[in-house]
Amino acid sequence: MVTVRSRCIAVSNQKGGVGKTVSCVNLGIGLAQEGKKVLLIDADPQGSLTISLGYEEPDEMEYSLATLMLNIVNDEKLNMEKTILHHKEGVDLIPANIELSAIEVSLVNAMSKELIMRSLIERLREFYDFIIIDCIQK
Repeated sequence: MVTVRSRCIAVSNQKGGVGKTVSCVNLGIGLAQEGKKVLLIDADPQGSLTISLGYEEPDEMEYSLATLMLNIVNDEKLNMEKTILHHKEGVDLIPANIELSAIEVSLVNAMSKELIMRSLIERLREFYDFIIIDCIQK
């Protein structure tokens, strides 16, 4: 039996205002309409992708990408059921909020901090055909 791995797409650009978020939304919903299982990950502390999908107050959310990343660092159980939101357009979302900007300080001394997102994605790959990440501009 051949195992097909999901595709992970990071949409990034060092400049802001170039359409990263809208590209993620349109690509994700388009793939979902074609019958694909799609997870969108908002990796921007401003929560632009989260807001674009109708969640108007991302900073009020109890669970977010920052929560999952800290769970991985602390070797705790990932609370996927409460973190992954199911959108009416057929995509799933891991939201972001301002807590994501504070996580950098928390991760200063973390071992293998550059592998945290990779670890999260590896745990999710079996459930999705596509994982699309809306990256922060740097």
